This record gives sequence, structure tokens and C-alpha cells, in this order.
Amino acid sequence: MFYQKVPVLKTRCVLCPHRCNISKGKTGICGVRTNVDGVLYSKIYGEITSYADDPVEKKPLYHFLPGKNLFSIGSWGCNFKCTFCQNWSISQRRDVDTEHFEKEDIVNIAVSHNSVGIAYTYNEPSIWYEFVYDTAVHAREKGLKNVLVSNGFISEEPLKELLPHIDAMNIDLKAGSEMFYREVCGGQIEPVMRTIKLAYEAGVHVELTTLVIPTLNDRDDIDQIVEWVASVSPEIPIHFSRYYPQYKMDIDPTSIESLQEVYQRAKQKLKHVYLGNVPKDAGGCDTFCGNCGEKLIERDMYEVKILKLTPEGNCGKCGTKLKGIF
Repeated sequence: MFYQKVPVLKTRCVLCPHRCNISKGKTGICGVRTNVDGVLYSKIYGEITSYADDPVEKKPLYHFLPGKNLFSIGSWGCNFKCTFCQNWSISQRRDVDTEHFEKEDIVNIAVSHNSVGIAYTYNEPSIWYEFVYDTAVHAREKGLKNVLVSNGFISEEPLKELLPHIDAMNIDLKAGSEMFYREVCGGQIEPVMRTIKLAYEAGVHVELTTLVIPTLNDRDDIDQIVEWVASVSPEIPIHFSRYYPQYKMDIDPTSIESLQEVYQRAKQKLKHVYLGNVPKDAGGCDTFCGNCGEKLIERDMYEVKILKLTPEGNCGKCGTKLKGIF
């Protein structure tokens, strides 16, 4: 899906904004979409590297069916080249072992595990588009939810075609500047912002994650992110996650103190700010009412305790509706 034929057996992939012009026998930047005699094929349809029952909080999603589990699946490849990638062993390598599944297999396993839905995660799900789309449609038919954990770097047309089948997304907003996206990730920021807005406007539950990396995106970038997210909606939950050295990046880990500072700055304009990859005593894990400040949900890692949140998602003290799906 989503490619154009180009003279002399070339193909132009239009699934993501890279719009790779792919010669016969070659692949695009993602490594998984390949030109076979002038026809573009997916190398990873149904090819799975990782699967597990995960708590929704691990995605992370804090305002979407708290305490429930999702059957999570991933393949390999990515259309970004982040030098700090936390999942580089499947996203950046090409010699990855896989196991083949059909869409029916995935849905049947999710149902047998009493999962509330399926999460497409671990590597970038948008480059796995055809299998994600087919599985999501089938999952919906069986009453399951669909969740995307994505970098948001996808073209508008395929995104709009997929969104009606998606219930929730956690989208990485990696920085607030184009320079960071180009130099550190090998991408662009504008398509990611467009994805966030389109998903939010389509009624998909959206949460955001920013990995806070010392000296790279922990100062002005945070302020730019907060300003922009507030302009879309101050109720969008955002997770600022602690960075640890991975892949090609050896900068020291983010200090908890600097993350707590980020938390306080973001809380000035956003109602639901969280910290990730930190111990409970660092704070930033619990959910509070955006109106009266009452604690509604308490978390210790993936252990969740509902306190004063009604089944409909309202604050038990002041009645304010909490943004999300409960």
C-alpha cells in the first residue's frame, strides 16, 4: 500500500514523509519496504520479533483503561535513526529472528489472554502498516481495542485511513526543534506534530512521551514542547522519561532532580504531566484532578490503585471529567 511506480523499475514509497525513491532490489530508509521488479513489498508482514502481555501503563498510557493488559507485538525496522534508541536491537538491526503470525493468530491470542486489546509497539508500527491495518480491523470486529506506540512519522493519507481503527496512541515527541529531529533522529518535526493533531482531532486518545536527554533536549526544547502541546490541548497527558545511555549515545543518565524540574515547568501549562523510568518516591507517577488537585489514581511502577475516580472517569471530589478512557 502507498507507493508509486517510477520509470525504469523504480518505486517511490509514500507511506512516510521520507518518500524514498527505491531502485530494484533495494529497500527504503526503514529497511523493510523493498522493490521487487518495480513492485513495492513489505518484508515484515506478519513477521514478529517480540510479543508479551503488557500493562497499558508500560506503553506508557495513564489515562486509558488503567490496570488492564494489552497483548503487545512488534517486528523490526524503523524510519528514524535515533542515536539514543532504546530498542535498537530490533529497530536498527537487519539480522533479526522473527516468527510468522497471521492476523487471526494475534487476535485469538489476545482474546485467550483476556487482554483488552492489542498494542503495536517495540519497533515503529507505521512501517509495518499493512499488517497493523489488517490486524486492527480484525481486532475491532472481535471487540478488542487497538493501541499504537509510534514516532508519529507517517504521511497524512495512510494515517487518516488507519485512525478510524485506532483507540489510543502514545506518540514520541522527541524534541521541540527541527535541528534535533534532523541531526539526532534523521527525521523532521512537522509531520510528527501533524500526526499528533490529526489523531487528537479524530477522537483517538493521545498521550505523548519525551525522553529527556541531558544537554540535548532538556532546556529550551522542553519549553517549546510544553508551549506547543498546550496550544493543541492542555489536557493531553505527557510523559517525560529518564534517559539511560543506549546504542550510539553515551551521555550520562538524566538526573532525577532535572526531571523533577522539567515536571514543575510543564505543570505550569499542562494538566497531566508524568515522569517515567523513575522510582515512585521521585514523584510524577500519580494522576490528579486537573481542576481541584485531588489524587485520583496512585501508581507504583505497574501496580495501579484507583482512588477517587468514578467508573465514568469523573473526579470523585469535584465531578470534573478526566480526559481519557476509563
